Amino acid sequence: VQLQASGGGLVQAGGSLRLSCEATGRTFSISSMGWFRQAPGKEREFVAGIRWDGNIISYTDSVKGRFTISRDNAKNTVYLQLNSLKPEDTAVYYCAARPPLLGISTVLNEYAYWGQGTQVTVSS
Repeated sequence: VQLQASGGGLVQAGGSLRLSCEATGRTFSISSMGWFRQAPGKEREFVAGIRWDGNIISYTDSVKGRFTISRDNAKNTVYLQLNSLKPEDTAVYYCAARPPLLGISTVLNEYAYWGQGTQVTVSS
């Protein structure tokens, strides 16, 4: 599985972005996906996750009500809609895939595949 993230950019506080992560390979539709982020000088952290069927979704507390994760299995793509952005959301955002038929996880090393990251910068 290869993952290609895109959609990052520079936005003012309060603005919005939509991140996309397109996957190659045959197992996307049965793989739970996650979005993580890493700010300068900080550890990579879980942001949101979605089960392979889309029926279970999880968010870290700091983004609840502002970010929305979704997926389109027909397009092999997972999305992260970022609304009401804050300067503290500035980070490199990574998408990741778990091995097939496993649930959502907030733990980095439980994800088998990673995209290259896309930079999100929020100015105040």
